[in-house]
Amino acid sequence: MATESVLWVRPGSPARPSGLGSVQLAGHIRDSAGVPAPPQRDLGAYAVVYLLAGGGYFADDRGLSVRVEPGDLLLLFPGVAHAYGPAAGDTWSEIYLVFDGPVFDLWLRSGVIDPARPVWHLEPIDEWAQAFDRVLAPVGAGTDMDAGAALTQVCRLQAVLAEALAAAQPSDRQAGEDRQWLARATALLAADTRREADLADVAAALGFSYDGFRKRFRRLAGVSPARYRAVRSIDRARELIATTGWSDRQIAAELGFCDEFHFSHRFKQLTGQTPRRFRASLPRRRGPGGRPVRGRRGEPDGRAGRAGQVV
Repeated sequence: MATESVLWVRPGSPARPSGLGSVQLAGHIRDSAGVPAPPQRDLGAYAVVYLLAGGGYFADDRGLSVRVEPGDLLLLFPGVAHAYGPAAGDTWSEIYLVFDGPVFDLWLRSGVIDPARPVWHLEPIDEWAQAFDRVLAPVGAGTDMDAGAALTQVCRLQAVLAEALAAAQPSDRQAGEDRQWLARATALLAADTRREADLADVAAALGFSYDGFRKRFRRLAGVSPARYRAVRSIDRARELIATTGWSDRQIAAELGFCDEFHFSHRFKQLTGQTPRRFRASLPRRRGPGGRPVRGRRGEPDGRAGRAGQVV
């Protein structure tokens, strides 16, 4: 049976006695089975969850979805909805602290903590559990705090977080799963140079909603899925220009553009030059005696049609 020990609840007044921030809520939860398929939620505050025993999952609305295990520290951010809990049929135990304040906003703005890196690993577990418990040592549950006690608590929390972030490394599992996921996502997008598949279908093939897919892809690849596919499509166009004698109309049809004008506009938008200028910049193929070879349609690269015959 799950048990929860609440170590600290912030008094209702004053709301932020230290001026820098405060701990709103803290405690231990042991042998929790979680709740079935919890929806993602935004606490509207920062929080740390340190996993003491058991295993499960962590996911957020930026598209991250990873397994977590004992020793993993979850950093939760205001404005980022998330969900986490033990695997089906399993339980876990955790320490949690919910906190807020301008000093933690500064940590976020300066990049000391980053929503793109919310899972870290800390061992030995017993020592880190004691370190987080010591944050609350100056006060007892349910007692009022003066400004000095509140400041002590916030400074201790900052010190433990700083030590944790210095000692921790991003979860290897998270990095490995991200690489595998991105490789699969880019392969699906690169295979669709004709742009026939709806991006929502690509997301579904990866087990994501489109919004979750878009956010995770952009976080890992640095560009949106739509732009990545557009760039790959134009890469294919450059390849066709360089290796065939096809006209812009033929290439536009091959790549799923509505017409050659739309293709030419997109090509220039992404490469900085028109297909015609790119074609003219390519070295001419030369036949026997070093003479330029011209294609059937007068193409300077000397290739014509899909078979690429030299005439």
